[in-house]
Amino acid sequence: MTERIDGVDFAVDEHIWGHRLYDEQLPHLAVLEFLGVLASNADKPLAASVDEKVRYKPQRQIRLRSLLFNNPYVEAIRARAVPDADKWSAWSEAFVVDATGLEGGNLEYLRAAFSCFDDFAKAIELLRSSAFEVRSNKRWSSKFVFPFGPDALYEDLRFGPNGVSNDRRFFARTGELLYLMLCRAKGGPELGKALVSRLFDPSAPMNRLVRVLQGQPQRAETERDTGYLPPASHPRFDQLCADWTAILSRDMPIYDALEHLIASAGLNLLLYFLERGKEQTGDTESVEITCEIVSRERTKVRALSGESYQANQALSVRAVRSAVEGVRLMPEWAAALASEDPSGECGSLMRSRFQWPPAAPEAEDPDFSRMSGDELVKRLAEKAESRHAQHVGKIHMAWSRAIGLSSRRLSRRTRYAPNDRLLKTLVISVVDERMQFDEFLHEIRSRYGFVIGDAEGAHLVKAKLVDQEALSENRANLEARLVGLGLVRRLSDSCSFVENPFVNKGEAA
Repeated sequence: MTERIDGVDFAVDEHIWGHRLYDEQLPHLAVLEFLGVLASNADKPLAASVDEKVRYKPQRQIRLRSLLFNNPYVEAIRARAVPDADKWSAWSEAFVVDATGLEGGNLEYLRAAFSCFDDFAKAIELLRSSAFEVRSNKRWSSKFVFPFGPDALYEDLRFGPNGVSNDRRFFARTGELLYLMLCRAKGGPELGKALVSRLFDPSAPMNRLVRVLQGQPQRAETERDTGYLPPASHPRFDQLCADWTAILSRDMPIYDALEHLIASAGLNLLLYFLERGKEQTGDTESVEITCEIVSRERTKVRALSGESYQANQALSVRAVRSAVEGVRLMPEWAAALASEDPSGECGSLMRSRFQWPPAAPEAEDPDFSRMSGDELVKRLAEKAESRHAQHVGKIHMAWSRAIGLSSRRLSRRTRYAPNDRLLKTLVISVVDERMQFDEFLHEIRSRYGFVIGDAEGAHLVKAKLVDQEALSENRANLEARLVGLGLVRRLSDSCSFVENPFVNKGEAA
């Protein structure tokens, strides 16, 4: 009997990866959701045991998000050549028309907090310009201010005729799983304390400005449980924790470090997704990501990178079919087939494993009790693959693009081609002060499966998939890129070092 997952018609994806990973919750949204869980557990951050249920009460901050993202009048009113009092009056009247009624009380506190309307408008402009996806066409309740501190955190909401509710489209529980992963990682509690210390300073200037606009925090009425994460431990959890610990140790402002925490989270979540898929199919080979380092000249590695991308894209759907069809390999399945009621016993076994077929079918459902075990497996595999294709099957494509790992630049099809931002995150995560360039290539192959140079791709040369010269050229292109970014120092033609410019330990402001 596997753990029951509430709110799903059948559980296949959930028992492989957890409930739930979701393609529309990109890495920055996963980290924002994670921070909400962390803030609610700041007294014992990332310290929950595997058997301990993690609960949290997220903030809603309806006043803050209304002022920032449901407030189109402020600029026009600021530009009027009228007395300051008239600006406040005109803005208040306009704002109330579109307000939700859940902002809580009147807005007179704003007039007391700001010396003039222009200062209020400038504060709105400043915070709005720092928000994630500020120019997107998302509804205003699904836009998020940069997490400057504890007062700037809130969950995704939907406002409708029946009031307000939390929405699972952009906060789909991936951030909750990220929290559980780090709880189950070696060094989780130590990382938790460092995150709380660095990110949740209520006296930080930008957090104080957020608090002036928001006033008293607005929270959800009740606590809620976090999602379901199948593995009690996993090497990817430990790697993610180690990477985040390294990033936080670097000598850079925490707001700059946050960009690298997000990229690192996205990369490690993506690798978890691929690794769990391989584990489900019984593939013991490590995940491989053959990367083209884009240059002016087209290289022979491009096609290989595209094939690597396509192979990983197809991995998850194979895992889904393997999970469903694997029930036939269970001893209980053989016993069910040998029983007096094979159809009923097979249906019961599948129900205990996948929550399907339903014990009480709907009127329009077929009669599952009359179906053979093989027919039940076939039907569930089709349903699972169809649902998987809607969202979970798009994770590899959406997340690899979001973190700058994949690209269609100069090509008709998508392939792995890491951008400068991701390369910088790799250096910051991996390199303590300096590291020989070849050692760096070996390390990112070991940690993340990146195949770039001829040493890491020797097996590809042996299989005659690419020649050694092409991989050597790819290696040289990466070295040149890192030189241009100020991250590699050449001591001679054959000796280069990758240097981390943020090596000094210490708490950056």
